[in-house]
Amino acid sequence: MSIDLDALTAAGWQLSADGKAIEKRYKFKNFAEALGFMVRAGMAAEKMDHHPEWTNVYNRVDVRLTTHDAGGLTENDTKLAKKMDEIT
Repeated sequence: MSIDLDALTAAGWQLSADGKAIEKRYKFKNFAEALGFMVRAGMAAEKMDHHPEWTNVYNRVDVRLTTHDAGGLTENDTKLAKKMDEIT
């Protein structure tokens, strides 16, 4: 499958070193804003039945999207990435 990453790259997403995921770092004003993003993005992910790998340290949320069942990137990853960008 071929996934067009141009729009995601323009929005700050990067292809992972292994080529199996897309990654992005979101920065917020403080922990409360970062946590709020995670709650909203988490609810969107749950509705899509597609769940991110992510970490949070204070005002930063690092996200990695991949589809483990498919062994790499799928359209679900790009859809969730776009949704996360809309939430910010």
